[in-house]
Amino acid sequence: MPNYQYKSRDKFSKPISGLMVAENENIVALRLTQLGFVPISISEVKEITRAVKITGTTIRIKFSDVNMFTRQLATLQKAGLPILLSLGALREQTQNKIFKQVILQITRDIESGSSLSGALEKYPRVFNNLYINMVASGEASGRLDEVLERLANLCEHDEKIRLRIKSATRYPLIVVVAMIIGFILLTTLVVPRYAKIYAQYTTALPLPTLMLLWINYSVTKLWWLLVALGAAIYFAFKQYINTKIGRMTWDSLKLKIPVFGSLLLKLSVSRFTRITGTLMRSGIPILKILDIAAGSTGNEVVAKAIVSIRDNVIEGKGMSEPMKVSGLFPPIVTQMVAVGEETGKVDELLLHVSDYYDEQVDYTISNLTSLIEPILIFFLGLGVLFMALGIFLPMWNLMSIFKK
Repeated sequence: MPNYQYKSRDKFSKPISGLMVAENENIVALRLTQLGFVPISISEVKEITRAVKITGTTIRIKFSDVNMFTRQLATLQKAGLPILLSLGALREQTQNKIFKQVILQITRDIESGSSLSGALEKYPRVFNNLYINMVASGEASGRLDEVLERLANLCEHDEKIRLRIKSATRYPLIVVVAMIIGFILLTTLVVPRYAKIYAQYTTALPLPTLMLLWINYSVTKLWWLLVALGAAIYFAFKQYINTKIGRMTWDSLKLKIPVFGSLLLKLSVSRFTRITGTLMRSGIPILKILDIAAGSTGNEVVAKAIVSIRDNVIEGKGMSEPMKVSGLFPPIVTQMVAVGEETGKVDELLLHVSDYYDEQVDYTISNLTSLIEPILIFFLGLGVLFMALGIFLPMWNLMSIFKK
């Protein structure tokens, strides 16, 4: 269908302009009138903007941009502004050009008769399944402002955790990068000079020195092969973890990594309980909630446990027993869920559990650097020992030859 550029005025005589997809100008005028606008001019647009051509699978927008959009939209809805006016205001102040086009397309879809959740559904890389379902529940219940407020709280909580983890891992990453750079400089600049000295004598070189020389040869002469091999391993790994078995194996392995494994499990449990409790308060059916939660945990092992919980609920059983059998949820979680099922306050108790785990996550993140330091020192010590032995062992052998 063609695109029409329109200009109109609202009930306060404020000028409003935008784009709308419709069969003809009369339908555009009719829809504007239904929205409470007075049409001034309507003209067909021959060129389609890039927003129409962008598919949801290719868009990449910052998490913080979506969070800001959600919070501001919730505020405008609480103030009683119509959804189209709210989206227009948000589009004007958005700095991200791609996101600006996405909001424009969402506005045009709503003007064409689509719901807000239906318009958001076209951009799965921007608005995830949880986001779309919560907006749909808000539209169905007539409490869109309340649901958007809860959704904004969820998104801001996730962003806060991400930023804290990024901040806590910055120092370890700097140390690791410095170690790698130092090792590369040593093997490419220092080792070759010592190799020339050792080559003048017939004494056998120790294993660490031979390994350093082999690394030097590989880095300087076979770098192209290393790059190709690294790329092949990377793409093979990506293909493997995209399979069901590969994703399950990788996610299971991540939960067993020292320090980070327990943190990931706490984050997954916290996210599950917070999403489930929030969606229950939003009036979404429990089976749909568990489907959404399973796809939002970010870990297939935890998702499998949630699917097991859903199967039990379908059979008319409770949530606490399969949670206990999975072994992923600590006793405090299963006990509080069991109490919630008996008292009818599952949503309230789940949010309490989420708050408890948030405190645990905050404590772990706050002490993340101190928890990682022993591991870094251990590997740093091994690296220094290896390089020292590789360089100085031949010297000691040569000194023993000179003494003779």
